[in-house]
Amino acid sequence: MAARTKGITPKGMLHIAAVAMPLLLSGGPSGAQGAGASPQLFAQSSGAGATDAAASPAPARSSTREWSGESGSSGHPLMKADAIRQAAADFPACLERLWPLAARRGVTRESYQRLTAGLTPDLRIMDLMDAQPEFTKAFWDYLDILVNDGKIQRGREVLAQYAPSFAAAEKALGVDRHIVAAIWGVESNYGTAGGDRSVVRSTATLACIGRRQDYFRDEFLAAVELLHRGDVAPDRLVGSWAGAFGPTQFMPTSFKRFAIDFDGDGRRDVVDSIADIIGSTANNLKKDGWAPGQTWGYEVVLPQGFDYLLADSSRKLPLGEWARLGVTRANGKPFPRPNDQASLLIPAGAGGPAFLMLNNFRVIMKYNPAEAYALAIGHLADRLRGDGPVIQAWPRHERVLTSAERYELQAHLVRRGFDIGGEPNGRINARSRSAIKSYQTSVGLVPDGFATADLLDRLRSR
Repeated sequence: MAARTKGITPKGMLHIAAVAMPLLLSGGPSGAQGAGASPQLFAQSSGAGATDAAASPAPARSSTREWSGESGSSGHPLMKADAIRQAAADFPACLERLWPLAARRGVTRESYQRLTAGLTPDLRIMDLMDAQPEFTKAFWDYLDILVNDGKIQRGREVLAQYAPSFAAAEKALGVDRHIVAAIWGVESNYGTAGGDRSVVRSTATLACIGRRQDYFRDEFLAAVELLHRGDVAPDRLVGSWAGAFGPTQFMPTSFKRFAIDFDGDGRRDVVDSIADIIGSTANNLKKDGWAPGQTWGYEVVLPQGFDYLLADSSRKLPLGEWARLGVTRANGKPFPRPNDQASLLIPAGAGGPAFLMLNNFRVIMKYNPAEAYALAIGHLADRLRGDGPVIQAWPRHERVLTSAERYELQAHLVRRGFDIGGEPNGRINARSRSAIKSYQTSVGLVPDGFATADLLDRLRSR
């Protein structure tokens, strides 16, 4: 997903559709994309000489679920139920206020009226906006869903099936084919879990309602512009609730910036052209700073007595220096490029696996700014090339905090003067973990930054 995001993952949103059924079974967030009848991008069988043109997806059923009428779990004022209702009532006027901005992009009044005529807000999106699994599920649950035997097997089949396009993109753009395939698999289950929402309606809803209006205003205008210019056929501009479309989930602004005509037919087609999908996704990563020949990171084992304050995304050391500190690869192999800079991530605290993250991990996070997402992409890519599962055990005994509990934990930290990087939002990111470490240090705990029920109880009691 080629979006520029802070605090939300619009570019990589369709991967929620790919995990929707497992989440339903596990009691987590469900129906995020409303993609109950997923398009079959690879409906046609093909052998070594298969064309790179994708099969036309079958029509998808639209989601019929309505907004719950409840406030969003983020606690943001614009996600309060009354604020949502008020903004929904103002929706037609909001669209009219956006017209002059569309005109500045060369969109005619006739096109704008045609594309927005009769448009109503999709308020179900308000429930989905605060239920993104990369922010609401434990790392291990998230990885269990997105990196599984079926996805690994299918990914290897896709890599073999479209080997010429993967090889051409890897050669021309310098991006590891396994990473591109992993993004494809996580975002849309290799094209079989396509979103069915109108991108124009979704982005218009988010441009006028909810907590991310400034960001989505540009996405809505870009979607209108794409249709006005004829870059994408109207019936093909469908996707996730956040407006991402195509098997690897391009936001409208990302399409403008990163999509390329890799099959040479004169069109940039990130929906139906396999070559353009692969090439455009690789181009996105390249433009975001992908380092050719470098991996995304390594699972590592930390020595006894390790200083967990070193686990900070802003603290980068050469791999050789980490080795001198006693950090070793979990599989026992040496670091192949000791001069590569890396930061340490311990997503489940001192009782779980540890990872050294390189520059390319941060590039993946530009595709979707969630550490759980980037870890899933990197790990799936490794599995596709034949590596094994995560070696160290996750602390599955730990109870995962609810969104309300995470919000409360952040609020306690803020009241005690610890900086979480903003207002409480129920999402434990790098800044929140840093604040947790500071608190843990102040009370004599191991500063591993892990948000647990025990930690919340301690904060409540003091």
